[in-house]
Amino acid sequence: MSSSLAAAEVMGMGSPSHGLVFDIMKYATHDGPGIRTVVFFKGCRLRCRWCHNPEGQRAWPEIMFWDRRCTGCGRCLAACQHGALAGGNGAFRLPNDKCVLCGACVEACPAEARTLVGRTLTAEQVMDEIGKDAIFYEQSGGGVTFSGGEPLAQAAFLMAVLRMCKCEGYHTTVETTGFTDVKTLLKAGELTDLFLYDVKLMNSQVHRKFTGVSNASMLANLRALSRHHGNVVVRVPVIPGVTDTAQNLRELGEFLSGLDGVSEVHLLPYHRHGMDKYSRLGRPFLMGAVLPPDAGTMRRIAEQLTLFGKRVSIGGSPDR
Repeated sequence: MSSSLAAAEVMGMGSPSHGLVFDIMKYATHDGPGIRTVVFFKGCRLRCRWCHNPEGQRAWPEIMFWDRRCTGCGRCLAACQHGALAGGNGAFRLPNDKCVLCGACVEACPAEARTLVGRTLTAEQVMDEIGKDAIFYEQSGGGVTFSGGEPLAQAAFLMAVLRMCKCEGYHTTVETTGFTDVKTLLKAGELTDLFLYDVKLMNSQVHRKFTGVSNASMLANLRALSRHHGNVVVRVPVIPGVTDTAQNLRELGEFLSGLDGVSEVHLLPYHRHGMDKYSRLGRPFLMGAVLPPDAGTMRRIAEQLTLFGKRVSIGGSPDR
């Protein structure tokens, strides 16, 4: 994408009137209590190697390409007016840096081999989608979950939609890494019923190695949030050889034991369901050789963390 377009998209991330969303998932049951609508915000400063939503990382729209669907018809090449596609031997792959994300190649593809990931929506448009499922929230005790990406990267937009949700009486959940300033986090907390807070690694250097950023602000923010908000669930991705080491689990348990606002801990076993997304985006997946943890390993880790005085579940969906 052009640098000017990228800059324009990033500058728009702070708007309360519109935001960049890459998916709205209906009837979810693992991202908060009851049946939920999950709104996925685009943009995240972290680059976790195991991320299963890589399409949520960059703070601008992207083209995703399904190689197996492509028939080599060339209609995308004919539709592109910017010279961003080059066909060879019938292959029309991801666009180059001339792409302005106009979507013409996506519309021209009869095989749906191309998708434009990320669309700008107004707060009202998001609420319209949320409102379609209101009957399910009432019957199941569900509500709305904001995920990503990192929803707090679009804090102004997030809080505008949170306020609208509160006006409608919808239960609200925010899934976050906590990578923001503490004032923003606590302000969002005033409008949020439940936080799902990701904690990956306790050692800052190891955290930077696997995510690209230090964890210092995220851990400090979790301490502050736990003092001001009584309903925080910590989510820990169990990545074999990375987050499941004895030292990391011990330091994690000791840290969480002092946080009164943390109600429980969810262990999320590593999986490779998002692996194909990387190739569709033209990026390498660095964790392909890592196998998911087995059930016995997950039980052992749960038992270990339970010793620190928190309720621990594998996967799990909060009932509050």
